[in-house]
Amino acid sequence: MSNLIEEVNTNLKQAIPESHLNTDLEESMMYSLQAGGKRIRPVLLLLTLNMLNEDYHKGLQSALALEMIHTYSLIHDDLPAMDDDDYRRGKLTNHKVYGEWKAILAGDALLTKAFELVSNDDLIEDNVKVKVLQRLSKASGHIGMVGGQTLDMQSENQTVDLKTLESIHKAKTGALLTFAVMAAVDIAQVDQKTSHNLNEFSEHLGLMFQIKDDLLDVYGDEKKIGKAVGSDESNNKSTYVSLLGKEGAEDKLEYHKNQALECLNNISSQYQTSELIKIVDLFYNRDH
Repeated sequence: MSNLIEEVNTNLKQAIPESHLNTDLEESMMYSLQAGGKRIRPVLLLLTLNMLNEDYHKGLQSALALEMIHTYSLIHDDLPAMDDDDYRRGKLTNHKVYGEWKAILAGDALLTKAFELVSNDDLIEDNVKVKVLQRLSKASGHIGMVGGQTLDMQSENQTVDLKTLESIHKAKTGALLTFAVMAAVDIAQVDQKTSHNLNEFSEHLGLMFQIKDDLLDVYGDEKKIGKAVGSDESNNKSTYVSLLGKEGAEDKLEYHKNQALECLNNISSQYQTSELIKIVDLFYNRDH
């Protein structure tokens, strides 16, 4: 996993060359891309490909694209019009360094660069490339991440039920995690049983990630998280903790962990799933 993180970081540094336009837009883009982070989404894609007995390099451009879209979403989430955060991963947020208008444009540029990377990928067949692009568009857009963020913003200062909360996070957080797993499925062209179980696995993984985020926002260590805790409460957002309490949220986290492991167990006779089991444990035990 650490080797894959290093490879992703190395390739991200090379993915955005300077342009002839004589602006510092690329600098703003790279500032957020290199601000740290666990690279869990691109690594998940590459590990899934490796598990499916496919050369993980065939997914590298898709993995970089995924990290760019995730990074653009963080830049926009931090803006004053949304979460109004001053720090991300222990560093000043993009708009605090480059100003709001350039942060918006840096996010826009990362989003569009992502599709350029996949469309120029010579390691995957054209029909597979179309599937990956379609899946990435859907995961990023109005019924995926952006739609989830919209529903999240609309739900501020309201108490939503658990079903609505799960809908928010399946889209806002889960869609890109599902893309990570299912892009690997597209590239490896696996059977229907494997595809179904990995899709279910990715959905449980996405909910695990968000439940843990909600717990860390209340009980986490600010130094480890890299930003102030309590932002959900200050923004009057409903969370798993506010709806279920700490113990209820932890029970829900345990449930989705067990379901994710069950999905992997269903394909364990065909594939070596140990690395994805480590991902589940990472999501369950992380402290930042």
